[in-house]
Order: sequence, then structure tokens, then C-alpha cells
Amino acid sequence: MLHEIIADNDRLLVPHVIKGAVQLDAAVEHRSRASGSTVMTPSIDLDSLIWPRSQPGPAFDTPLAEIVDFLVEVGKALVFDRNIHLQEAAAYNLRCNSLGARILENCYRDIAWFFARDAVEAEAEQSLGSLNLLDGWGRRDIQGTAFDIRAFPPRMVHVLAGNAPIVPPVTIVRGAISKGVHLLKMPSNDMFTATALLRTMADVGPNHPVTRSFSAAYWRGGDASIENHILRSQYFDKLAVWGGEAAVRHAMQYAAPGFEIMSFDPKVSISLIGREAFDGIPLATVAERSAADIIAFNQDACSCARFQFIEGSDDQVDRYCEALVEAMGQDIRYGAGPDGPLPPAMLIEEVNMLGNLEPIYRLFGRPDGRGMVIRSSEPVSFNPGGKLVNVVTVDRLADAIQHVTVATQSVGVYPPSRIAEVRDGLASAGAQRIVGLGNINTGKFGGLPHDGGWPVHKMMHWVVTEAAKD
Repeated sequence: MLHEIIADNDRLLVPHVIKGAVQLDAAVEHRSRASGSTVMTPSIDLDSLIWPRSQPGPAFDTPLAEIVDFLVEVGKALVFDRNIHLQEAAAYNLRCNSLGARILENCYRDIAWFFARDAVEAEAEQSLGSLNLLDGWGRRDIQGTAFDIRAFPPRMVHVLAGNAPIVPPVTIVRGAISKGVHLLKMPSNDMFTATALLRTMADVGPNHPVTRSFSAAYWRGGDASIENHILRSQYFDKLAVWGGEAAVRHAMQYAAPGFEIMSFDPKVSISLIGREAFDGIPLATVAERSAADIIAFNQDACSCARFQFIEGSDDQVDRYCEALVEAMGQDIRYGAGPDGPLPPAMLIEEVNMLGNLEPIYRLFGRPDGRGMVIRSSEPVSFNPGGKLVNVVTVDRLADAIQHVTVATQSVGVYPPSRIAEVRDGLASAGAQRIVGLGNINTGKFGGLPHDGGWPVHKMMHWVVTEAAKD
């Protein structure tokens, strides 16, 4: 259970961690846009947010094996029941995050596995191909000429998203593997996860090079007095931005020669369900798998399905929709069942209008937090959210490919045996990840592409020298 550590006042103190040192001053007042809560942060010293280019970063020359060992020790310290920083983050985030106590606690209980040795090593090996290019210069013979190549550590700013507490651990592990220096800008709807992890790192190794390679701070997004001074090639190589369209477009304005934008764009995920759903395992089981892909993280993560395409007659599909509403009303590890979020008021108005157009559209469920389904023969023109999903009937699963774009992140397919028949078409249309239905939000971390690429590989500053001739 969460510790009772939230104060009874209206103001919440948000710590910063700067190069391993914790700052707890209540100097600047902010209003959380996510919840309306008043929060206090330390003032920001711009000089403290950078690592001078005249000096190598703390971990630039630290062997990767030592970094992996350190991350593994950090993982061992991230046991929720023994880690006061995670407990505080889970409690305090109730004031600025909408996931709820049970889901937040489950997220924090699972963070340690991002730091497992096999996950960290796989992320490094698969992203970089050859680890010797990270620890030093590797010789390559190309067309009779010898070259030395190195994946040199980067200097980066990361604008984090707050829709799921998995973003900070993923960013920290990848950043540590890169050996670079990393400034994490915390989002208004998760001001505590990143610092909880960095404070744990400081507990495990207060002077470790990786600990001193990270800072995490909060400022209001778009604050020109901060961003115009630090988001430049004089101090950093790249800006990695997670989040919605507004956040990504805002970050793009800082792109300049020598300062690159890495964008984890807003995405939408979908499901493809074959007619086998009606003659194999119980329909309720298929619906439970679907619900797991839909309702995790309040359906607010890129990995959460918002559209489903299903083969079947109208009667069959209607039975499925009824089963899906029932399944969406049940709690899952990362999703709220009966007490889930409601669709935004604007969407409820759209849904009510569609309800007058039966049989072209048919509605299942109510806007009561348990979940709603719109059944149609074509996708609706808006993006469902708040435990609202659009189930679209198709003659063939391949017919759904026309609705796939580069904004399609994950595709859950039932039965998994049909993945092979649609994966090339899905990939050509822009989809980036294809899994069995029910597995979108249970994927493994480590060694897999993300948003169509290898983030650690993109982070690195790749340098080549032509080897000197004797």
C-alpha cells in the first residue's frame, strides 16, 4: 500500500536532481496543467544544466561492462517496498497524474526489470551491433582502406512524456548505455518518476560516473528564458522529445545545424481480429485480450488500441462488442476497469450523434468509466479515447491496411498465426510493431526497435577516421 506521505497543504514540493545532487528548494511556483495543483520547484541555474564541451562527460571513458554492472545494482535497489523514493513518487504523482493509486503502484513495482542485466545488455548489443565501438575505436577495412570508427557519447536533452511511468526508466537506461550526458525535462503530469530513479542511482553510487551524467528538472514547457539558452549546439547535440503533436512541433523550432531533433511522435495503435475469434477459444477470452491492448494507461499511451478491425457477420461482431464492453469493465494490471476514465465531453457529443444513425453505427456501453464501443463499417473520423474504441467490420483483415499510416505504432493480431499474411502490408503502410492480440502492453524491453529505429544508435555521435598509413 502507498505510504501516507502527501502533506495536507495545497502545495507540492518537486525535487530536482542535478548531476547526482538533490535540490529541494521551494523557490518557484507552478500550476500543474494536468491537475491544477500548485507545485514548488527549485530555481534553475542555467549553468548547472550543462556539461561544458571543454571537458569530457563523466562516463565518456567508463567501460560499458562497468555501466551495466551499475545499472543492475540500481535495479536491485528499485524494489518498491524498500525504496522510499519510488513510494514517494507513487504517492505524490496522485496529485498530478490521472492513472490512479493502484496502476501507479503497479508501474513502480515493475520498473526494476528495465534494469535487468539481460535487458540492458540486449539493448546495447542490438542497438550498436558491435560493443567494441562504444568502448573505443574499432578498425574496419573498406574497399582496401582501413578506417577507425567509434560511437562517441552524446550530449542530450530529453523532453519526457508523462502518460506512462515507463518513459523515465527507458530513457535513463538508454542514456547510460550511450555514456553521454543527459538533461531530463520532466512533464507536468509526472514530476516525480525521473527524480526517484536518479535519487536511487545516487544512493547506490553517489559519485559514479553514470550518476553524475544525469540531471532532471521541471520548467514550464516553452519557457524561452530557459529553452532559448540551453537548447543549442553550443551545449547539446540532440533533443529527444516524447509526447503529443504540440510538444513535438514546439521542439522542432529548435532544430539547427549541429542540433538534431529525435522525435518519439504521437502514435495510434490498432487491432486486427480474424473470424477465428468466433469458432476457437471463448469469445470472452478474445475480448479480454483486446481489452488489455485498449485500456492500459487510461488509453493514453501510443501503444493503446483505439481502432479494431474484425472479420465477421453483424451478429457476430455485435456479440463481440458486448463481450468487449464487459471485458473493458474489469481491472487489469495497468488499466482501470469499472472506475476508468470517461471519454472527453467533445467525444461524448460525437458518440451521441452516431447513436442516432443505427444500424450504420451501433453503440455499446455508456460513458460511465467501464468502457464504450462504436461498431461501424468504416472508421470514425475522430480519435477515440477515454476507454472508447471503434470496432470496424471488414471482409478481410488485409482490408484494414488502407487505414494504416506512419502514425500507427502497434498492431495486435488474432489469431497470431495470421500475422504473416498482413505484416508486409502493415509495414509498407507505416506500422512499426506487430504482436499477438493482448501483448501490446506486455512487451519486453531490450534489443528491439522503437518507433521504427534503434534509439541508442540514433543517440550516438558516430565518428570515423582514416587510419594512418605507415
